[in-house]
Amino acid sequence: MRLGGLTMDVDAVRDNSQVVVDTAVAVVSNWGLQVIGAVALLIAGRWAASLISRTVRRGLEAAEIDVQLIPFCANGAYYTVLALVVVAVLQLFGIETTSLVAMIGAAGLTIGLALQGTLSSFAAGVMLLIFRPFKVGDYVEVSGSSGTVSEIDLFTTTLNTPQNLQVLIPNAAVYGKTITNYSANETRRVDVGVGIGYEDDIGSAMRIIEEITAGDPRVLSEPASAILVSELADSSVNLTVRAWCERTDYGALRSDLLRTLKEKLEAGGCSIPFPQQDVRIVSNTAPK
Repeated sequence: MRLGGLTMDVDAVRDNSQVVVDTAVAVVSNWGLQVIGAVALLIAGRWAASLISRTVRRGLEAAEIDVQLIPFCANGAYYTVLALVVVAVLQLFGIETTSLVAMIGAAGLTIGLALQGTLSSFAAGVMLLIFRPFKVGDYVEVSGSSGTVSEIDLFTTTLNTPQNLQVLIPNAAVYGKTITNYSANETRRVDVGVGIGYEDDIGSAMRIIEEITAGDPRVLSEPASAILVSELADSSVNLTVRAWCERTDYGALRSDLLRTLKEKLEAGGCSIPFPQQDVRIVSNTAPK
């Protein structure tokens, strides 16, 4: 009986060992398949991420989006797809990713709140680069500053003022605010006011002004210039000259018009009065 019992124990041990071996082989085989699947998924995911990144880059280049925004969008698409692939690989191994995604979301929310101002400028910079209300080289007025745009990045807009000062404005203070772009149109209207005396002939003054505008090659024929009586002021009859010119001629033409109007009007017999008041002193003292 002992021999028989010993034989039965040996057979049981052999059977248990075979079960352990079979289980180990199955586990190794299963893990091997999972590893192979994970590697294949990573390779395919990386290829898909690169393909999507290239597609986004080509699409943005075809849409003529600002060159500074194209690498950011292409890299963002690449790493987003890659992150999704990593989550899928973790799920392939049976790792619960819900809590991981929640932790990442909570961390992102915390970082977002801490960098609220910076992220606001970043989002505004993206919108500026997409919609392009102005471009590098334009002369603009925004957030109380005026100057030529020298750089637009994802966080700030840089202006160079006429005094050669550099002004950095956060994009959050640019986008969504009133933007005056002096370089957007090819032509501009020059408005110049001049006053003549009440005793002067208005028609004669208008003819002199018309000769001045017609004789300056920088003044465009279309749209036509206009000469208006704008105000009957206290000391003068005010005339307004409206002349159109190329955008690049605006500053020089306005300065030259002011000088020429004064010289020609005075030479033509018109006066350019300055504000004055007549003061009368009334005495209430009775004569002696």
